[in-house]
Amino acid sequence: MKAAEMTEEKMQGANMGLIFGLSFVLSILLAMGVQVLVIHQFHIGSILMGEMGFGTEGSDVMNYLSEFMGKYGNNFRTFKHGVFHGVIDTLFIVMPILATNAMFERKGFKYIAVNVGYWAVTLGLMGGIICQWG
Repeated sequence: MKAAEMTEEKMQGANMGLIFGLSFVLSILLAMGVQVLVIHQFHIGSILMGEMGFGTEGSDVMNYLSEFMGKYGNNFRTFKHGVFHGVIDTLFIVMPILATNAMFERKGFKYIAVNVGYWAVTLGLMGGIICQWG
């Protein structure tokens, strides 16, 4: 609370239902973005999407995609790999954004460390779950 300059007075009167509801919706949006970052197989579809016959069963491109996914579709689909990407994404995407905002808001190092740590754990777990079971 001290690092965030939060007081008991600021916490009173908050609509917790709205806060938790919006947090849930935003978490779903985040999970949709994380899915593309932690599952490498998503990229082959985006590469082939503009090819003639994409989406048409039996076409050359769909046969290739089916064969590729049959052979490589489970590569790097582990909890450990997803955690790795979640933490790396935190360091290279989340941390620069949070640190930049915190500097302009005149927040200290502890504030940045607590928030980046939270997101490293959150995105690590989210990435691990999505990568292994997604």
